[in-house]
Amino acid sequence: MIQSMTGYGKAIVTYKEKKINVEIKSLNSKSLDLSTRIAPLYREKEMEIRQQVSNALERGKIDFSIWIEKDIANEVNPINSDIVAHYYQQIKQIAKTTGIPEPLDWFQTIVRLPDITLKTEIEVLQDEEWDMARQAIEDALQNLISFRQQEGAALQNKFNEKIDNIARLLQEIEPYEKMRVEKIRTRIVDGLEQIPNAEYDKNRLEQELIYYIEKLDISEEKQRLANHLKYFRDTMNETAPNGKKLGFIAQEMGREINTTGSKSNLAEMQNIVVQMKDELEQIKEQVLNAL
Repeated sequence: MIQSMTGYGKAIVTYKEKKINVEIKSLNSKSLDLSTRIAPLYREKEMEIRQQVSNALERGKIDFSIWIEKDIANEVNPINSDIVAHYYQQIKQIAKTTGIPEPLDWFQTIVRLPDITLKTEIEVLQDEEWDMARQAIEDALQNLISFRQQEGAALQNKFNEKIDNIARLLQEIEPYEKMRVEKIRTRIVDGLEQIPNAEYDKNRLEQELIYYIEKLDISEEKQRLANHLKYFRDTMNETAPNGKKLGFIAQEMGREINTTGSKSNLAEMQNIVVQMKDELEQIKEQVLNAL
């Protein structure tokens, strides 16, 4: 079944006081184009993250983000009250000794001094936390794939509609094929009759007509186009990613339709060919979004 390259997936997991958020967006691209925004704590796992994402999504312009939300109370570094008291006593003593006035705003003065807040330990990624983060990535990927499958189902319905239209138009050409043989004959004979005292070999005329009609015969083009239409349908039902393959088949369909148009010397046939080209162009536009 077809998958679209357009998708969105998000997942949130909780680990202790943290919320681990993963968000993945996907657009169409000829190959895998992965950009990442990774929280500093998880940057050591960037290569593993890239491998996990590329294995799951295969192709597309991927925007991956993982970040951490923490409780604000746990984010604020505590003030070292002993240091504050020590600074206060020192400043008062200096003011008394030197005669310099004491500051009017003690807090504004003291908070500018070094080491006011307690130093916190450098956070180290624990295996348990990374397991939770990796699960969040996997959940987000599965949500994105589900989104792609839904979009792909809509694409497949659209393709089936366009393929049906081309097949119907191909059938509508047949009556005009027979009609144009007689029109060609009539036009040539009328042209010969307009030449005064023209004499011609009717057998030779038939031979020339057969040669001319064979050059305009579109039986092979019709057969190849019908085969391409069937192949396109069969390819859509394959389980493997098939967007590029569908694009190649659409190009071959275009060649047969163009050749049919160049051999169509009836206005009615050319009108049908134009309609077929319009249906095919819509397929080509949408197939760019197929995985």
